[in-house]
Amino acid sequence: MKADLTNIKNIFFDLGNVLLNLDFDASIRAFQKLGLSNEVVDRQHAYADPVFYQLETGKISPKDFRKEIRRILHNPNATGKQIDDAWSDMIGDIPANRVKKLQELNKNYSVYLFSNTNKIHIDRLLQTFKTEHGINFPSLFKTAFYSHEIKDRKPEISSFEKVIKLSGVNPAESLFIDDLEKNIIAGEKAGFNTIWLKEGMEMTELF
Repeated sequence: MKADLTNIKNIFFDLGNVLLNLDFDASIRAFQKLGLSNEVVDRQHAYADPVFYQLETGKISPKDFRKEIRRILHNPNATGKQIDDAWSDMIGDIPANRVKKLQELNKNYSVYLFSNTNKIHIDRLLQTFKTEHGINFPSLFKTAFYSHEIKDRKPEISSFEKVIKLSGVNPAESLFIDDLEKNIIAGEKAGFNTIWLKEGMEMTELF
């Protein structure tokens, strides 16, 4: 399918599995090496602890997150680097064709990022992206809205309202692209035009 960009001035992209390839199970495997029960193979179960939500909404610091992870792992000796590395193992790459597409879209639209994420992951992504592509990741967007910075997350309608207010856009003139149906439903309720990027679809082929 192709995006209908009639009357669209702004495009909001989700990050994970839209721009950035993710492998949630890679972090589960890494945490298992640090002590996480081997019975935990279901990602819903693995990330069910409130600490992940709290980090994603900026309610706790990375330092406190690491402390809680040591508790979950029953491993008081796990280092901060070991925990950050394991937690960041899920972060894959952003393919060059997606970077190029964002640069092309920037010529005609205001391009934004709206992501449920956390400081540990973003710090890692900024570092690896610069190394891989030779440019700064934030340069691809007019503004990047991260859940841990706005203290709110999708699919809460309040998170969309914050982003609308902070960006000053008219949602009726804006397209929101996400890989999760619940976020798409929330985006539509907030007034956005939306595209649900289902599994197997490629962002670059929308335009």
